[in-house]
Amino acid sequence: MATINDIAAKLGISKSTVSKGLNNAPDVSAETRKKIIETAVALGYINKRQHKNSKKLCILVENMEFDTPNQFGHDIVLGFKQMAEPDGWEVDIIPITIDFQKLTPYDIFMMQGGYEASFILGLSLLDPWMQELRTSGIPTVLYDNYIKNNPNIASVGCDSQEGFELAVKHLMQLGHKKIGLISGPLDSYILKARYQAYISALTKYNLEINEDYIGLGYYVAESTRKYIPKLTNEGVTAILFSHDVRAISALTECKDRGLRIPEDISIIGFDDLPMTAYTSPPLTTIRQDRIALGKCGFYALSCLLNKVPIGSILLRATLIFRSSTGPAS
Repeated sequence: MATINDIAAKLGISKSTVSKGLNNAPDVSAETRKKIIETAVALGYINKRQHKNSKKLCILVENMEFDTPNQFGHDIVLGFKQMAEPDGWEVDIIPITIDFQKLTPYDIFMMQGGYEASFILGLSLLDPWMQELRTSGIPTVLYDNYIKNNPNIASVGCDSQEGFELAVKHLMQLGHKKIGLISGPLDSYILKARYQAYISALTKYNLEINEDYIGLGYYVAESTRKYIPKLTNEGVTAILFSHDVRAISALTECKDRGLRIPEDISIIGFDDLPMTAYTSPPLTTIRQDRIALGKCGFYALSCLLNKVPIGSILLRATLIFRSSTGPAS
């Protein structure tokens, strides 16, 4: 690991100037401080000035709620901490935004915070840090995302392919032949993966692939209002959803339109959020074990910290049968 002496030697300045620059001292110019920070990042320096006796990791969260047990990110964070804290790590959970990423380069944020590695939840393919991660030297694990050709970056997630194959097989056994998909736009790695999993599952079971059976939209309520009537008019008798939230919205939309579930249309979600057991009717869904995902996040990070360049860890998917699926009408 790089030291202050290494930074000083690289820049040809004193060790004390480097120390002041890293600690935001007022008697170091902005230009010099910028050079110090950029060099520190390039050399892989970790700033531990505020926590000299601790090992620090961070969980960075965007577009995901995690504060209470009914929220999706809660158990992922919990699983990670259950593994990290007994191993002697201090873990900070930090919400981030796109604007924050634009203002603060990833490597500089990590260096200034004294973090040795991170677990990142919720980034989209359009986020500024996704580009920076392509060349970052900091051990980083992404949930439901993937970076190619960087041995310092790993990913964890649930096997979407397996999940959709289980869902399509279940629907086939119930007599469904026209199966649709409603998803968010394909601007994230996981939504692209689930879209491809849907196509592959239909192909595996020799079912019709028809773009008229697919609805992609950003806003959840607007998407269900638009695509539920469109897909049912096409003769679709079952719909897969990229996330439970969209599937739950569809339950309400179908009820408003007088469509019976599952008599008129079968619905399957993805995630198994706690509320899905209590919807009306209870939602059939593909379960992600979120505690296990958090634990895998720490395991993957441990591999990277020990110079083991793993790529992806995918957990097995489980189909949870409830009352929102039934025989084809």
